Amino acid sequence: MPDSSATAQPLTGIRVVDFTQVMLGPCCTQILGDFGADVIKIEKPKSGDLSRWSVAGEGGDNPVFQSLNRNKRSLALDLRGEVGKAIVRDLVIKADVVVSNFRPGVMERMGFGYADLVKLNPRIIYAQGSGFGPTGPNVHKGGQDVLAQALSGVMARKADPHQPLSIYATALADFSAGMHLVQGILLALLQRARTGRGQSIDVSLYDSMLSMQMQEAAMWMMRKRELNWAAMPLSGVFPTTDGALVLVGAFKENPLRDICTALGIEDLSQKPHLKDLTAQMKSRDELQTIFRQNFSRNTTAHWIERLEKQDLLCAPVRSLAEALDDEQTAANGMVVEVKRNGANEPARLLAPPIHMSGGGFEVRHAPPALGEHSKQILAELGYDAARIEKLTADGVVQ
Repeated sequence: MPDSSATAQPLTGIRVVDFTQVMLGPCCTQILGDFGADVIKIEKPKSGDLSRWSVAGEGGDNPVFQSLNRNKRSLALDLRGEVGKAIVRDLVIKADVVVSNFRPGVMERMGFGYADLVKLNPRIIYAQGSGFGPTGPNVHKGGQDVLAQALSGVMARKADPHQPLSIYATALADFSAGMHLVQGILLALLQRARTGRGQSIDVSLYDSMLSMQMQEAAMWMMRKRELNWAAMPLSGVFPTTDGALVLVGAFKENPLRDICTALGIEDLSQKPHLKDLTAQMKSRDELQTIFRQNFSRNTTAHWIERLEKQDLLCAPVRSLAEALDDEQTAANGMVVEVKRNGANEPARLLAPPIHMSGGGFEVRHAPPALGEHSKQILAELGYDAARIEKLTADGVVQ
């Protein structure tokens, strides 16, 4: 039963059997672990999660793996035979949640589909992340973040139609789908508290990318009009003498007038062909050219000061390294250091962006070495030392 003490985290007492790897699933299960769940990460002996080896030359405990796998215990288990599968079934009987992000059908072929596991544990919450969902023409197509960007329309959306198409450099689809999977699991836990029964949950990269475009999709489906907030005439990214800034010319009565004041040029909003937003949309190229020419004459700090004096939304464009060193990042507690067994230096990782006044985020386990907790987990299932040693000798566990 969940711990009811005042110091318990929200998910204390919830056990998660985690088959996930790479990013979609691991970022989901890490959030569950961060807020108290006991996450048992099932990995393949010798190799483990694919992200252990995704960065060439970094080894099996590279920063990518560590960023997604704290607050988990690793059980390295060979699932090709019945002995390993029996261990999974023993885990499921005492578990609350099973999470996977294989292609549809993989868990079923191993004997771990929802229909199989619900017979063992009617309270089990069975959460699956995939590329495109469990049905439809793309059901067996390999799911990957960049493919979801392309197929969902996200990649085709650009601020400047003259610029070439490109891949967004951060894994939008993986992260958003992972967070949707967290939401589904939490909703199912709440419903189970009322009904006593678990259920299955499906989340896909494709659906998450479509959902992210809810405003744009509604505008297209109901008006057949493109909605592109990045292509607004008074907004953009503009180079300066020492970097770049971003400006959002909106949410004011006459933002063009205020931009012109900040730039020290004539009030362009007085020109008939630039008098309102509709007119400015038609003359976007002209306005963007004027802005670029003027912002390029001085430093980022100079222009930020002048724009903010006019109460305009603006910010310097910074690198990730600069953002990580920012005082606001420190004030929000967004960087944590995690000591790891056998490592000379702690892992420096981003904390979850959820701040709670009680029972919130806590680091209980460093990102695990492959199979680090195998014997501990088997002992908790009631396996005696002799049985555990035989399973290890036979290569069933590592």
